[in-house]
Amino acid sequence: MTILLNIDVPDAAQATTFYTSAFGLTVGRRFGTDFVELLGWPAPLYLLTKQAGTAGAGSDRRRYERHWTPLHIDVVVDDVDAAVARALAAGATLEAPACDAPYGRIAMLADPFGHGFCLLAFSAKGYDALLEE
Repeated sequence: MTILLNIDVPDAAQATTFYTSAFGLTVGRRFGTDFVELLGWPAPLYLLTKQAGTAGAGSDRRRYERHWTPLHIDVVVDDVDAAVARALAAGATLEAPACDAPYGRIAMLADPFGHGFCLLAFSAKGYDALLEE
């Protein structure tokens, strides 16, 4: 099996600038001006231009102000604070500053298009720190 990540955005060029600047991803292929493949994560990321107000899943209309979804991306990094600074410089919004947790360090952000994501650096134990002994 293979996983592909697809993110709807109102402007693929603007989104490409954000995701390459914030995460160091590189453009793999461009499928016209509205569909871009980014590489550098374990799964390819596809940015798809879909205008606000158009039909998304079911009857829900796309909107690009901050919204909640039950699925988000956790980006595992070596240094959360440096990654937060890079993401903010690229246009992200900080929703919860970096803090320490038993499993590592985590910060919560949103991209310029309303999609939430976390930046996470695992401790030596990682999620095993949450297991009861």
